[in-house]
Amino acid sequence: MIITRRVVNTAVSLTGLAAFLGLAPLRLIGEALAQSATAADVAKPVSLPDMALGPKDAAVTITEYASMTCPHCARFAEDVFPKIKAEYIDTHKIRYVFREFPLDLKAAAGAMLARCIAKDDGAKYFAVIDTLFRSQDTWTGSKTTESLKLIGKQTGLTGDEVESCLKDQALLDKIAADQKYANEVLKVNSTPTFFINGEMVKGETSFEELKKKIDPLLKK
Repeated sequence: MIITRRVVNTAVSLTGLAAFLGLAPLRLIGEALAQSATAADVAKPVSLPDMALGPKDAAVTITEYASMTCPHCARFAEDVFPKIKAEYIDTHKIRYVFREFPLDLKAAAGAMLARCIAKDDGAKYFAVIDTLFRSQDTWTGSKTTESLKLIGKQTGLTGDEVESCLKDQALLDKIAADQKYANEVLKVNSTPTFFINGEMVKGETSFEELKKKIDPLLKK
């Protein structure tokens, strides 16, 4: 299913995630936020702490909104992000923030697992989402829970710990709240969507296109 450019009018309903995965029922939070978006609105985390690589005081910050089941996001993660990391993140020139924007129930489950595995470790989080994107065709199939348990086991979690993660209502609420904020305030309605120092760039983009935007900002 192609979901880049897919429009969502409100936050995607995550109700039914647990039932979908064969777990206990979860509920979705309610109130949406509504205000004008600014660069400051993009910069601040809402419910969950940002998962990021690179210095906090970098001259350029790229914020990516992605869905774990988005094939275009997976291609970007495999083909473009390693170049961004090598040229700009590993050289401490930019800060890169990844934020979850699940467009379906399986994406929500993947996002929850990544958070549970990584805790507050940004580098570990990026390693987990890389695994999720690279194995996207496997864990988004008919045996999602079993596949996520296997990924969790590879990172030190037991099957019970993965199930507890996927039953975590507080975590689900925070992911849903952040997604709703992105949609209502920042006008994110497709994946991947990027913000470069607050400027929105929508859709799958190349390293060369991003470089054209990053380099002038580094010279300021």
